[in-house]
Amino acid sequence: METVINDPEAQTLSPELLKKINAYWRAANYISVGQLYLRNNPLLKRPLELEDVKHMQLGHWGTTPGQNFIYTHLNRIINKYDLNMIYVSGPGHGGPAVVGSTYLEGTYTEVYPNITQDEDGLKKLFTQFSYPGGISSHASPQTPGSIHEGGELGYSLSHSFGAVMDNPDLIVACVVGDGEAETGPLATAWHSNKFSNPLSDGTVLPILHLNGYKISNPTILARITHEELEQLFFGYGWNPIFVEGDDPDTMHQDMAAALEYAVDRIKQVKYDAVHPNGIRPRWPMIILRSPKGWTGPREVDGFKIEGNFRSHQIPLAVSASAPPAHLALLENWMKSYRPDELFDDSGKLIPELAELAPKGERRMGANPHANGGGLLRDLRLPDFRNYATVVKSPGVTGEGDTYVSGRFLRDVIKENQANRNFRIFGPDETVSNRLDVVFEATNRQWLAPIIPTDEFLAPEGSVMEMLSEHQCEGWLEGYLLTGRHGLFNCYEAFIHIIDSMFNQHAKWLKTCLEIPWRRKIASLNILLTSTVWRQDHNGFTHQDPGFIDHVVNKKATIVRVYLPPDANCLLSVMDHCLRSYHYVNVIVAGKHPAPQWLKMDEAIEHCTRGIGIWNFASNDQHGEPDVVMACCGDVPTLEVLAAVAILREHLPDLKIRVINVVDLFKLQKSTEHTHGLTDMDYNALFTTNKPVVFAFHGYPWLVHRLTYNRANNINMHVRGYKEEGTITTSFDMTVLNEMDRFHLVIDVIDRLPQTGSKGVYLKQQLLDKLIEHKHYIGLHGKDMPEILDWKWSALK
Repeated sequence: METVINDPEAQTLSPELLKKINAYWRAANYISVGQLYLRNNPLLKRPLELEDVKHMQLGHWGTTPGQNFIYTHLNRIINKYDLNMIYVSGPGHGGPAVVGSTYLEGTYTEVYPNITQDEDGLKKLFTQFSYPGGISSHASPQTPGSIHEGGELGYSLSHSFGAVMDNPDLIVACVVGDGEAETGPLATAWHSNKFSNPLSDGTVLPILHLNGYKISNPTILARITHEELEQLFFGYGWNPIFVEGDDPDTMHQDMAAALEYAVDRIKQVKYDAVHPNGIRPRWPMIILRSPKGWTGPREVDGFKIEGNFRSHQIPLAVSASAPPAHLALLENWMKSYRPDELFDDSGKLIPELAELAPKGERRMGANPHANGGGLLRDLRLPDFRNYATVVKSPGVTGEGDTYVSGRFLRDVIKENQANRNFRIFGPDETVSNRLDVVFEATNRQWLAPIIPTDEFLAPEGSVMEMLSEHQCEGWLEGYLLTGRHGLFNCYEAFIHIIDSMFNQHAKWLKTCLEIPWRRKIASLNILLTSTVWRQDHNGFTHQDPGFIDHVVNKKATIVRVYLPPDANCLLSVMDHCLRSYHYVNVIVAGKHPAPQWLKMDEAIEHCTRGIGIWNFASNDQHGEPDVVMACCGDVPTLEVLAAVAILREHLPDLKIRVINVVDLFKLQKSTEHTHGLTDMDYNALFTTNKPVVFAFHGYPWLVHRLTYNRANNINMHVRGYKEEGTITTSFDMTVLNEMDRFHLVIDVIDRLPQTGSKGVYLKQQLLDKLIEHKHYIGLHGKDMPEILDWKWSALK
């Protein structure tokens, strides 16, 4: 069931190689401690003084020596077998390890030439770490070889599996911290091995690093029995290899043997895939148990440090206010690595150790897959115009907007199957979200057993589905970060599950724009459907449009939000987003049959502008409007046009301007968002003094937030979702939130006293209609015929 590597007779490493590997590890540890503490005297050529030490000591030591140990051994196995491997550092802020290791291998100096391979370079390397104007304490975008932000606890394994999809020769060594392993996303990610195809995908080699503690608590996996741990991972479908102890010489031999065994198993799985035996592959993983803060101070001020939670961050405070003995402890600690044996007089790693690092792009810090924009190729996209819905006149009923776009996505998959660089991800909702036509071109990838009644399952496919938004998002991020394209489709209410993942990815993209050697990657495209206004059958729990509120917090250089009102607009938006780079594009669209408003050429023009007056619905062409009726989203558009029809029938003298918004950021000022309108253009649309009744897909205050500093904001009245919902009819959802056509008309009347007696009587009629509506749905369980059968008709 398991493989335990702790045979004292095993000698994978020769005495000479063992000595060199241990020295290389010491060098990595020395550089890591230097980053945490020093700003001067990097080689300790003179006695350490307080002035050599940073005033602020920030960072994390506990995970660092274990990661240095792993990185050192991965270098050896890469060299021996010429492996194509990248490194994902999951455990929190283990930045000193990854920065230091990429410095030792030479990659860091190549991308940052001022951090030279000498004493001056070491000084700069040490000083910049967790320092104003320097670098952060985790494996951030500034770190060569990183595709995973070190603070993103829980996503390392899903990122790693996304990276190896359609990369058959790539191995991702994914270090999973035992604190990180307690998170829901990580615990679920172990099941990703049921989706990885040995023929078409690469390999994830998880290395679970059990050092026993989180910030101040023991970790669960480090405290369960060996047998329970073994059974846990065997049950997950892995072949666990145990490396345990604290004696460096023994641990080096054991880790070397473990990696030899793991590489042999990977080769065997790959071979078996060519000669299938019908058994799902059991991939190897390594469980490394080593002390937290290994090789650091054993005790400080009477408290245990090595092998204890107290080593998690800065294990030893060194300052003018700290005990004077701490400075000497730091010096002794650093000298215990014997830097004079590791670096020459100039401060460069001695040649016999430098040769242990892989060369060129085989270095994990220089592997092209860790800077995926350099591998990125444009998608081959069919002409989206060929999938257009025929709109002979505004208001014809369509098949469902996402259903129409599904045919386009089906052919995107076909066009790119040879390149294997496009996938669709979703939490078991591709059919529910009416994208199932894509299964004419591909299947869901699935390596677990398949029975005859299953649908669309195969060992190889371009659709990835798992009932975990975390995994779908993480897989897609890993796929994008290594140079491919994709789309994530999800129920609108449950995309919130990945709020923090989106947050970190947006920050990653923003930071990469500031790093010259980082290349732009394909955009993260998120299609939200099964929206708040059409979740009448699932009820209150499924009714939440608030993800876009979260999205707009991010930098204008990164985020885009689109709410196409019909299928042709969705096709235009989808094509635009799939062609884009380095954005997060959020698209909100309906999946149910709904009115279609624009012909394809009109849709292209409208989506290109992002906002515009709908002439066919407006009657203010020859004068100033009395009121502006604005809408953003498919259902708000329907309700606004239905309201306009009522107004034009009963109050024909009113001059009404109808504005539809596709690109949400058009509402912001051009000085705040690159898509924003200038004040002149905004005022030309919305006027500076006329009432604006705005029906919005989401929470109404978001529109107020985006337009707070516009000239006519005082006259802006927004209707949207106000946290009212239940299982009811679709139209009643709009009534509950007062965004229905009747309330919108009443809003106009209340703001236009010139409607006079006609307005008073119309308002009374509509209030009665709302009462009638409530009685009707209670009696019949469906909306009134005048709602269900309503059609837009051309008005003079």
